[in-house]
Amino acid sequence: MNSKNQKKNNDNEEKNEKSTNLKDRNNRFNLDKNQKNTSMPEEEISQNKSNDSLEESFETKNILEEENQHLDESKKYEEEISKLREEKLRLLAEMENIRKRTQREKIESIRFGSANLARDILSPNDNLIRALENIPNDKNLTKPISNLIDGLKMVQKELTNILEKHDVKKIDALNKKFDHNFHQAMLEIETEDQDEGFVIKEIQPGYTMHDRLLRPAMVGVSKKTKKNKVFKI
Repeated sequence: MNSKNQKKNNDNEEKNEKSTNLKDRNNRFNLDKNQKNTSMPEEEISQNKSNDSLEESFETKNILEEENQHLDESKKYEEEISKLREEKLRLLAEMENIRKRTQREKIESIRFGSANLARDILSPNDNLIRALENIPNDKNLTKPISNLIDGLKMVQKELTNILEKHDVKKIDALNKKFDHNFHQAMLEIETEDQDEGFVIKEIQPGYTMHDRLLRPAMVGVSKKTKKNKVFKI
């Protein structure tokens, strides 16, 4: 009887122990489950914060990229504006140069447009002057001849006045230092009365028009005689 009771007690204790272990296991499982349930919101919050941070970072990056793009476009526009301004200034300068050149050419055309005509008048005028200079100074000339001579003198004077009206002036060459800009040397003349390189004879007078050479004076230039030249050894 006692042994049966003892066995029964042992069985009961074993059952109680198993029941206790099962309860403990269930409690631990429930505890782990509760811990997981309580930890989930924190992870979600952390994940949400991370997502918000990434979104803010992307937005900031996009804003910076847009600002950089605007700055690049603004710089590009400023460069284009500066380039257009330089082109405009260059064009204005070229237009001003063209205007000045056109004005200068217009003035020169007015001043020197009759240069060829004046140059053609010089030869008849020279011939007329030479003809008058070669008329003998004879007081016994008949009246018709005298009148003809006076008429030729009047014509020659009128030609001179016309040339002077257009600022055609005779070059004063005699006894002046030879200047290749206004004189054309035709021959050299040995002389002791003048230094070397001076104009001592005028073969054909020269003329200028508005201070520009119209025709050079054909002249003879002085040079020292051979006996007075000093040769250096």
